[in-house]
Amino acid sequence: MNQHHVYGKSYKGTAAENYQRFFVPAIGAPVADDLIAIADLQPGERVLDIACGTGVVTRLAAERVGATGSVTGLDINPGMLAVARSATPPHLSIDWREANAESLPFPDNAFDVVLCQMGLQFVSGKLTALREMRRVLERGGRAVISVPGPKPPLFAIMTDALARHLSQEAAAFGDLVFSMHDIDEIKELMRSAGFGNADVEAKPKNLRLPAPADFLWQYIHSTPLAEPATQADEATRAALQREVCERWKEFVEDDFLSLQVGMTTATALK
Repeated sequence: MNQHHVYGKSYKGTAAENYQRFFVPAIGAPVADDLIAIADLQPGERVLDIACGTGVVTRLAAERVGATGSVTGLDINPGMLAVARSATPPHLSIDWREANAESLPFPDNAFDVVLCQMGLQFVSGKLTALREMRRVLERGGRAVISVPGPKPPLFAIMTDALARHLSQEAAAFGDLVFSMHDIDEIKELMRSAGFGNADVEAKPKNLRLPAPADFLWQYIHSTPLAEPATQADEATRAALQREVCERWKEFVEDDFLSLQVGMTTATALK
């Protein structure tokens, strides 16, 4: 592995392209399988996937509901949606929409199911977004939402190093990712948004990630951390990598990183 690659400079492409290439296979897709299983989608259902990113959940949903169903993927980030479109095979008909989760551009009762995987923690107006989800659902329709946390030790090591080698702002992104996982808080938000009995469950998810240096830079270049990391000098990036990889040794099994992360999933009916 040459140093050019090792310090994270050789990653080409946008954050959205890297997200689809690296983050989705390692984390997004295994978690999406769980969410889709819980959602129990039926042929013909109308599905909205909020904060769809590059569309891993959206495409699975489209496969499940089939030609008689309809699926819309919504995200605020046009770069993510561009990659979502290009990653979608021609036989899947998906409507991709650029919009804010707090102001959905759909009429009332337009969907049977609303999905949101690892996105609600990034929305500033969470209650507003949940009210909007409920509004666009048909009566009896269901919302299925997943959020990760609390912050696993592996990520605590990374955010700690980011704070010292890059900036507090960079570390704050890592905090935000895992900022919403409390079962009671989520139940209360769902209730306040007008949903009926919300079933909220936290379960550990085991993930096998790439080797430490690879995962560090793949994660950084799949997220808003790419910019501060790229702007840092090589000595800073090298120091960041050295520290993180040294402290990640305890999580390495057969050259892979082993991650256990809590996933909290909420299901509620309108």
